[in-house]
Amino acid sequence: MTKLKLGPIIEDKPVKVTIQLPAPLHRDLSAYAAAMGREQGQTIGDPKKLIVPMLERFIATDRGFARARRDGGQRASRTDAQDG
Repeated sequence: MTKLKLGPIIEDKPVKVTIQLPAPLHRDLSAYAAAMGREQGQTIGDPKKLIVPMLERFIATDRGFARARRDGGQRASRTDAQDG
């Protein structure tokens, strides 16, 4: 079985966020939640709960952003252009 990038979802205080997702993205998010449930034996009742951990993971693994943050944002625009 393929190992998913997200680990278990930690229950925390809920925070209300309003966002509109394209329908295909919402379907993919729901499918990802189902795959997590199968892989980790953890039921994800609301796929929206995946958005924050996905964003956290994305930011934590974005090397261009890490460089920009480390450099104080001085090379952020050049880094973004290089990383695509």
